[in-house]
Amino acid sequence: MLRFKFFIFLFITVNQFTFASDSLAIFKKRKITLGISTLALTGGSLIYLNQAWFQQYNSSKFHFFNDNDEWLQMDKCGHAFTNYQVSRVMMQAMDWAGYSTKKQILIGGLSGFTYMTAIEVMDGYSSGWGFSWGDMAANTLGTGMAIGQKLLWKEQRVQLKFSFYTSPYAKYRPNLLGHEPYMQLLKDYNGQIYWLSINPSSFLNKDTKFPKWLNVALGYGANGMIGARDNNFLIQDSDGTIKTFNRYRQSYISLDVDFTRIPTKSKLLKSIFSCINVIKIPFPSLELSEGKLKINYY
Repeated sequence: MLRFKFFIFLFITVNQFTFASDSLAIFKKRKITLGISTLALTGGSLIYLNQAWFQQYNSSKFHFFNDNDEWLQMDKCGHAFTNYQVSRVMMQAMDWAGYSTKKQILIGGLSGFTYMTAIEVMDGYSSGWGFSWGDMAANTLGTGMAIGQKLLWKEQRVQLKFSFYTSPYAKYRPNLLGHEPYMQLLKDYNGQIYWLSINPSSFLNKDTKFPKWLNVALGYGANGMIGARDNNFLIQDSDGTIKTFNRYRQSYISLDVDFTRIPTKSKLLKSIFSCINVIKIPFPSLELSEGKLKINYY
């Protein structure tokens, strides 16, 4: 999932600031700009992935790999999140470029799924990976969530978001979980939380006084993981003490901000708001884990 998260943030950033251009006055120019930027980013990223990731492993016959029991399914949340965000951004981009709703859904909505399927096929030919039906199911869920809301409501009332905090586990296996915080952001599933950020005002009457920008967020995380499937590793503290960790799931409820519902006439701010809307804003949260309730600030 490291490579997927890196490219989702790069993809969203590049495309969002493409939207803000004031120099493109007609849809034809916008379509050309969108097409060139998307093709360049997609082709360049696939070439980079092949060089940086897949060439580290020997190629093999196409094969399948069952990783559904890894990382307490946190990696599957990452797949769903990535596909949702790419589909959301591409449909928004195609709307900006003047495409019909049908094309926005068929081309933009399915773009993330198509891109991730290509990567999954590359996995299938790599001895270090394998084609995962679990990944494909998560990809389908994320894409379906974006397209379904576009069809049903013509807007995203329930969004997939991401947050991160530095966990205490990375120092015990830094090669796997990351040496530095910027790598732990991508590699350490212990510090990641994935959220369903729900906008209540969009389900209420138009004259409701409930703040249009305020969301209720339901989160999922996992902790105590120093290995993908288990913790069968000898871990010693600096004083030689043997460390053991329990693997457990976490559920959260919190508040969030939908930046896309904050009124502004600035095209630049709209692009910035849409870009940062992938991140769940820190609020006090109620966590349920190991049968206990805790207060956190995620």
